[in-house]
Amino acid sequence: MNTRNSWFDQIKAIACLLIVCHHLAFYGPMSDVLRPALPGVMAWLDEYGRMAVQIFLVIGGYFAAAALAPQGVGRHDQLWPVISKRFIRLSLPYSAALVVAMVVNETVHGLGFDHDSVSQTPTWASVMAHLLLLHSIGGWESISAGVWYVAIDFQLYVLCLLGLWLSRKQSAWKSWGQAAITAATAASLWVWNLNPELDMWALYFLGAYGLGMMAWWATHSEHSAQRTLWVVTIAALGLTALNVQWRDRIALAVASALVLAISGNLRWPETLRTWQWAPLTWIGQRSYSIFLIHFPMCLLVSAEVSASWPDSVAANSLGMLMAVALSIAAGAVLYEWTERPSATWQRLRHWHVGALSTGLLAALFQLV
Repeated sequence: MNTRNSWFDQIKAIACLLIVCHHLAFYGPMSDVLRPALPGVMAWLDEYGRMAVQIFLVIGGYFAAAALAPQGVGRHDQLWPVISKRFIRLSLPYSAALVVAMVVNETVHGLGFDHDSVSQTPTWASVMAHLLLLHSIGGWESISAGVWYVAIDFQLYVLCLLGLWLSRKQSAWKSWGQAAITAATAASLWVWNLNPELDMWALYFLGAYGLGMMAWWATHSEHSAQRTLWVVTIAALGLTALNVQWRDRIALAVASALVLAISGNLRWPETLRTWQWAPLTWIGQRSYSIFLIHFPMCLLVSAEVSASWPDSVAANSLGMLMAVALSIAAGAVLYEWTERPSATWQRLRHWHVGALSTGLLAALFQLV
């Protein structure tokens, strides 16, 4: 399986859209109006839509292995350049999305939209914590839904980079890094993921991420026996974890990793291997930006529909569809602004200044 193909983009697109719909169903108020008419759909999105995050975690681990240790041995001698590059790549669209989220949040609040989905006016310290990806650890209220994932993604990447770097520096056994990742994945699946109080740390999510890394090695190891062993290891770790305690999210992560590991070792017909539906591929390529900016877009639509047609099932149904469409459109703009151009510290500083200034203005207007 290639490191970049349309199937990954299409899977990310579906997962991203599920998360957008989950937040629409979970936060309301449009879903509150629709729930009596579509109880099954709203309940499913509310309960299971969020599990699409597990797919992102597995795919994230898959590509982390490709970048950090494609053959199982850490490829980087220096830590800071790799960490810096990752931080900039994640933070550029994230910082821009925070600016939009704060503007929208204060706008709908000022217009009288009083709902649980509207965050409190952020403080300067809160904005700084978000920019440093420390908001969950410090207990600050999230400025926008889903921003916790950015911090967790960064933690996971750095943690795995550090483990592979240490194995490269300290060990003569070239597979030590893979062994360390496997052991940490097992510890996460069997112990750390059982404690919800750890959900602001990478250790809680390392199980799904590590399974994704193993899926890469299962499809790119040199020998067929090694590839088979990785598939068996994924299955064994997953089944043991589910035997310790059944968790739907872990079952999905295990299944996703196994699909990647097994399908990558099969000979697919060319037509199936290269098949794609262009709209899904397009959305998948922009899925990170869509994920980052979707909540303020949903908030805008929710505020308008709630003010104009609070009890109309038809208007709230169209509102939810409009929120999804607006999220995709805004995500495409954010992608062009922040992800497509080259990522540099200078560009990131501009967005950081913009976010801090926006937070300061919001706090000042709150005092007036």
